[in-house]
Amino acid sequence: MVYDVYEMVIGLEVHVELKTETKIFCSCSTAFGAEPNTQCCPVCMGLPGALPTLNKKAVEYAIKAGLALNCDINRYTRMDRKNYFYPDLPKAYQISQYDLPLCKNGYVEIESSGKRKKIGITRIHLEEDAGKLIHDADAGTLIDCNRCGVPLIEIVSEPDIRSAEEAVTYVKSLRSILLYTGVSDVKMQEGSLRCDVNLSVRRRGDSMLGNRCELKNINSFRFIAEAIEYEFRRQVDAVERGELIVIETRRFDQNDGKTYAMRPKEDAGEYRFFPEPDIPAFLISDDYISKIAVELPMLPDAKKEMLMVKYGLTKYDAELLTENPSRCEYYEFAASKTNYPKILANIMISELTECACLPDAEMLAQICNFSGEERINSNTAKKLLTSLLNGDKRTPEDIIREENLEQISSVEALMPFVEEAIAGNQKSVNDYKAGKSAALKAIVGSVMRSTSGRANAVKVSEILADVLK
Repeated sequence: MVYDVYEMVIGLEVHVELKTETKIFCSCSTAFGAEPNTQCCPVCMGLPGALPTLNKKAVEYAIKAGLALNCDINRYTRMDRKNYFYPDLPKAYQISQYDLPLCKNGYVEIESSGKRKKIGITRIHLEEDAGKLIHDADAGTLIDCNRCGVPLIEIVSEPDIRSAEEAVTYVKSLRSILLYTGVSDVKMQEGSLRCDVNLSVRRRGDSMLGNRCELKNINSFRFIAEAIEYEFRRQVDAVERGELIVIETRRFDQNDGKTYAMRPKEDAGEYRFFPEPDIPAFLISDDYISKIAVELPMLPDAKKEMLMVKYGLTKYDAELLTENPSRCEYYEFAASKTNYPKILANIMISELTECACLPDAEMLAQICNFSGEERINSNTAKKLLTSLLNGDKRTPEDIIREENLEQISSVEALMPFVEEAIAGNQKSVNDYKAGKSAALKAIVGSVMRSTSGRANAVKVSEILADVLK
């Protein structure tokens, strides 16, 4: 296939809104979901005479993100003015950073197709977000300026990514790390994490990069992968036809899965960067950086290793449990209350993945203890869990006692039910004795029904195998 002859070369620009209470240069709220144009002022609207004041918390969060992503922190930095004439910033320029970004020379380690790989981070710079354009068929294009001035960091990777899978894994890793640091809620559905994909193609073995196209503002993992796959094929097809790839900005249409040209790609000269005259350059002290570094929590990769070593979890289970820091914290607390952390992990992954409100952690730990001690079977464990999720105020111990749910495990107690099942399932008995081992399941099922699911199915199987041999 012709596509196998080529490789894609990808660099990503990931835009992350910082979780400050106020905007980067003014005191307007950053809360999501307010009525349009109710959270803006003369500063974020760029009205004459209004002057910006840099939000110290935004700088702190940007440095924290840089440290978590293994970056060097520039001790001397400044804000720059980036001039452009789109209506999403009414003042016709964006305050950003150019040649002296806050963070540089970082990396993220990812695992893709079973292999570890470092993706370099060229820079992380601090800037303000733009407003939101709303295209209405009847009213035309409307502008909501609430997002103008919300603090952003832009994380610019090296062109180290070679597949859609690597790109998605990289963005997922970034998202997880930033979520653990607490600098952003990284809610892609709300636009607080958005991705620009820079993609070019070249023949495998070539060292020279091809002309790249930028795919703007992609806000889901699925669409990142779909946009990359389509754009790769589009560029390869064009090269095979002898066409020159036009350097341009494109948009991804999620309805048909294709990319479309938006405008020629600007270069730095066209933005006419110059130092922001209203915000002085500033120094970052070693003590300030050290103070922020001390506040960094254990990050996802280290958490995974800790869970695997401390609780004997599989790599897969540890990865699922560490996707969300609050759920991971919940797991660790519940695990400290039970002798069966693997059972706890199984319940959280199989039964509670989609649960928005987790049950009381100590109650869940009790259920794990009862399961591990074989006082209850898996069906009863699910019943107890459902009771907790439905707001039952009784303890699992009380529910087991009051509803007579304790598992029947002794041979003496099970034998009458086993004999009854044998007498009532002669065909299955004969089939089992004839060598059809699967027939045993029907007899076990009969015992489970007659005990209202309380029988220890493993013990029942062992008794039957002994009686029918």
